[in-house]
Amino acid sequence: MRLEGFRDGRLVQGLAGRIRSAAGGRRFRFMEVCGTHTTAMFRHGLRELLGGAVDLLSGPGCPVCVTPNGYLDRAIEIGRRHRTLIATFGDMVRVPGSESSLERERAAGLDVVIVYSPLDALAIASENGGRPVVFLGVGFETTAPLVASSIVEAERQGISNYYVLSSHKRIPPALKVLALDPEIKVDGFILPGHVSVIIGSLAYETVVRDFRIPCVVTGFEPLDMVDGIYRLVRQCVEGRAEVEIAYARAVTRQGNRKAQGLLDEIFQVEDAEWRGIGPIPESGYGIAGRYAHRDAALAFPVSVDPPRDHPGCLCGEVLKGKVLPAECSLFAGTCTPETPVGPCMVSSEGTCAAHYKYGRKA
Repeated sequence: MRLEGFRDGRLVQGLAGRIRSAAGGRRFRFMEVCGTHTTAMFRHGLRELLGGAVDLLSGPGCPVCVTPNGYLDRAIEIGRRHRTLIATFGDMVRVPGSESSLERERAAGLDVVIVYSPLDALAIASENGGRPVVFLGVGFETTAPLVASSIVEAERQGISNYYVLSSHKRIPPALKVLALDPEIKVDGFILPGHVSVIIGSLAYETVVRDFRIPCVVTGFEPLDMVDGIYRLVRQCVEGRAEVEIAYARAVTRQGNRKAQGLLDEIFQVEDAEWRGIGPIPESGYGIAGRYAHRDAALAFPVSVDPPRDHPGCLCGEVLKGKVLPAECSLFAGTCTPETPVGPCMVSSEGTCAAHYKYGRKA
């Protein structure tokens, strides 16, 4: 099918009718764990289209949003104390830390540059005559192989002044925490397409086996997502719990073996802190020992105060699907995309940003 077919309104409407028919009057709660899905579902009006049969919850699928304040506080302090150049993706610049942000610190003189790829940061290191360049490695399994490749390339070219401050996260362990939370009570997970290209559907089978929660990997076009939701409804009605792929043009069961091999070489699995959720065992990627000289946390030790969140911000509860953004007293008042208090309003994939832009009249 051509791409236009995945946006065919008649096909989407027809499949939505089949969802309502299959539900048979029951109402299901499904969580999308991808920020791109959250934005796309709002943009295409899928929440309203499926209302009455399906409630869609937004989970911790925005990598910027789940990055804890302590990471930002450390990055700022490394830049201040060690006079490093901080290279970062654009969304991270405006995210508030405990007391400041990279944007505010840059205005005060901190050397912060926005890049579109870790290889851009590597090129800056190569051109800066030995001055340390620290790339902020934030993202899920989609981004981590790109960062790993930049470390490989730094080694190959002998660029000794390139470092990474890693805060990469792994999605499957977070799903297990969400599945265990009795307050969330999801009937199924809409799994992220981009992440699944790398790790494959096989990575989620322990979630299905251990918790009997249906899972479907979907793409990002309207028909992709409605097809995935239809498959979840069918699983629930039939009493099945499987991992299905509704994005077969990009995702396989095994995933991208080459990218996985790169992750295994450069990183080691470790416990990680998630904003709003707390520490999750084996949910992060730290730089492996043989590449420890590229680890900015080791190369540039700093002391930072215990992190603090804004007392009125409910980003943590939003990331777990426990509250809607509008239930936060700061939403659309004190906290807007122009004056964000929490990261969920900053990132283009953030739940609060999507609700603000598309959902306030819903």
